[in-house]
Parts: sequence; C-alpha cells; structure tokens
Amino acid sequence: MAKTKELSKDTRNKIVDLHQAGKTESAIGKQLGVKKSTVGAIIRKWKTYKTTDLPRSHPVGRKNAELHPKNTIPTVKHGGGNIMLWCCFSAKGPGRLIHVKERMNGAMHHEILSKNLLPSARALKMKHGWVFQHDNDPKHTAQATKEWLRKKHFKVLEWPSQSPDLNPIENLWGELKICVAQRQPQNITALEEICMEEWAKLPATVCKNLVATYRKRLTSVIANKGYITKY
Repeated sequence: MAKTKELSKDTRNKIVDLHQAGKTESAIGKQLGVKKSTVGAIIRKWKTYKTTDLPRSHPVGRKNAELHPKNTIPTVKHGGGNIMLWCCFSAKGPGRLIHVKERMNGAMHHEILSKNLLPSARALKMKHGWVFQHDNDPKHTAQATKEWLRKKHFKVLEWPSQSPDLNPIENLWGELKICVAQRQPQNITALEEICMEEWAKLPATVCKNLVATYRKRLTSVIANKGYITKY
C-alpha cells in the first residue's frame, strides 16, 4: 500500500474525485492501493480548503469545469470568495485570461470563444494550421459553438468520450495556482488582479514544454491502460 509521502498530486486529486463520486474511503483505498487512513486524511485536508474555481479552455484548448478541486486556488478565510476564469494558451505562450462574471453555458462559451480565441492566436503570432483542443463538455458541443468553429474553418482535435483528462493546461493552472496562493489575495478584487498579473508572467518556455511533451503524455496513459501517470 502506498505511503502518504509517496502519493503524487494526481493520486491525491483522484482520491478527491472518487470521494465526490460517492465512493467510500475503503473502496478508494482498494482501487488506488492506498491505506484507508491515508485516504481519509487527504479527504479531510481537502475539505478544509476555501477554494476559488478556475474552469479552463485554450487554442491547444480546454473545457470549463467549475467546482472541480483540481482547478481551484486556496484563498485566505477573511474576505474570500470565488471567481470563474477562462483562458487559452499555445506553445508560444499564454493567451488571454478572462474573468467570467455570468453563469457559464453554451451561449456564454460561444461568445467567449468568438471574442478571445482568434485575438489570442494573433497575439501569439501563431501560423496557420494550429489545432484547437477542448473536450466533450456540453458547453463545447453546443450547436452554436460547433457551427462557429466550422465556419471559421478551425481544425478541432477529436476527443473521445469518457477519456482521461490529458490536457496540458491542467499543469499550467497548477503553476498559476501556486503563484496566486503565494501572494495570498485578501478579497475578490485582489484575487482577480493577482490572477491576471501572474498569468501574464507565465514563461512561454513552460507552455512550449507542455505542448512538446503531449505525445509522451498520451503514450504514457496508453501504456498504463488509463491509470495514473506522472502527468
């Protein structure tokens, strides 16, 4: 059975996912090869966090998944709150980061794409032939979104249903969360400002590496039959 100190971030996130799906600590432990006491400790620690939701999308693109623990930033207890963000990135660097102030749905997602995807691609000086990646979230498969992508002649990466979360933007969100948490935003206004500032600072080299290792990410998951990998 795995020891606490040996558990990867992916394993801890998987424990939380399974817990939210209704599985018992004992069942989670057996499935992942982790002690029941360790599973319980991770779940209790997760429950103590006050979080800020960060759904995501990008030109090498991504779905919006609010309320998911992997996409949250720990914030201070006093003056806290939540914001929802949309972003995009490519191998050339981070694109736009948008504060979504209304409830995210298909129409809102379509509007965000139409206003921010192409400007981000132009700002990053991306050449023709780039591929847009997102998944089968209902907001992404909405008719308005699909029709807009078709009219713009964007090449969209095929994404199978019930597939592992292999999107490299997860790693980029992780970088952002660490930077924001270190600055300890005290309220919603500060949280938004810090997110924007830290996003703009993310190195293009980090983005390039995430895209460059994408093939290895897929190969690793296939070799591991869909189970946890270092990615």
